[in-house]
Amino acid sequence: MTNESTTQAPLPLSSNPAVFNTGSWVGRVWLPGQGPAVVLVKAGAVHDISAHVATVSALLEVADPVKYLRALPLAEALIELPALLDNSDPNQRDENLPWLLAPIDLQAVKAAGVTFAASLLERVVEEQAKGDPAKADAIRDTLASRIGADLSQIVPGSAQAEALRKVLVEQGLWSQYLEVGIGPDAEIFTKAQPLSAVGHGADIGIHPKSSWNNPEPEVVLAVSSNGTLQGAMLGNDVNLRDFEGRSALLLSKAKDNNASTSLGPLLRLFDETFSLDDVRNAEVDLRVEGQDGFIMEGRSSMRQISRDPLDLVQQTLNENHQYPDGLVLFLGTLFAPKQDRDQPGNGFTHKPGDLVAISNAQLGTLCNRVTTSDQAPRWDFGLRSLIDSLSRRGLLEAAVTARQP
Repeated sequence: MTNESTTQAPLPLSSNPAVFNTGSWVGRVWLPGQGPAVVLVKAGAVHDISAHVATVSALLEVADPVKYLRALPLAEALIELPALLDNSDPNQRDENLPWLLAPIDLQAVKAAGVTFAASLLERVVEEQAKGDPAKADAIRDTLASRIGADLSQIVPGSAQAEALRKVLVEQGLWSQYLEVGIGPDAEIFTKAQPLSAVGHGADIGIHPKSSWNNPEPEVVLAVSSNGTLQGAMLGNDVNLRDFEGRSALLLSKAKDNNASTSLGPLLRLFDETFSLDDVRNAEVDLRVEGQDGFIMEGRSSMRQISRDPLDLVQQTLNENHQYPDGLVLFLGTLFAPKQDRDQPGNGFTHKPGDLVAISNAQLGTLCNRVTTSDQAPRWDFGLRSLIDSLSRRGLLEAAVTARQP
């Protein structure tokens, strides 16, 4: 990935602000001179609720977060939402006004991989190409003809999946990606550390040594420590196809880099206007706009997911693994770009300055600008910094347990 740089266009931050007029929305902002704050968005206004609940993790441990929020007395708004969205672009930021952070804090950041048939085949392509994009097309054609089955119609872990597995083993085509794609056990990995995800408007990072990579537009579930699904947001699970293609053991280096995870723009809680069924039926749109004039668009339909979101949550949090501060779970993507950007046959890869917009009619639009991980702002606000900030503001109690309104 080269470090080209030209004048950067402003982010398209407010493509559908009306979506936030309905539903129950929370998020986090940076308050200049103070630190992070939990906010409630209501009727287009952004309210600081940190005096009542100072972490999103604590809010999601409440038995009924929506009922709790509706009972809160609200102080004067910090800022109007459109102004907050605009101020979240670092290229046009007023440092005296709040800007958005990722709408989570103490939760573990987990991701489910290979949950769509189309992306499953692309992972096998990466594996067999050993990270070389020039070999991808030929391998893709060979796999499609030799597998001879529509993987989207196969239920993972079923008898049909086991029969196909045996055939593929006999043909020498079995893959670790096929194992998690159609086998009984889902791939669940740690995407990022608590507090390391970036929010709407922030730069997102690609490893500087990567030359074959792509965005991964996904729906992300917010889950409490007891496994209750509390809401959803959008996320970009940035993928380095060359690193992971060379070896699956490089997954942590392919996934967990500085600024390589974005979430937002806000977290929409499940209520009478939004439910898990809306997640199951979600259409997630992607637009990448490069400074070189390149434009790529795509769509990921949650209707085509191979595993139900509830199954993925249960495979993540269970008697074998607990998350006392809750977790968020990327659900995977159908999107696997093949569109050539430069050299014919080399497919798509990011360039610095790319604008990435991930949109859904019920979750808004998450926008980020691409840079390299070594050029993105360093992650230097971790758990000790959060504890110190909340302590100075007298908010430690509210960080652990939501105070009664």
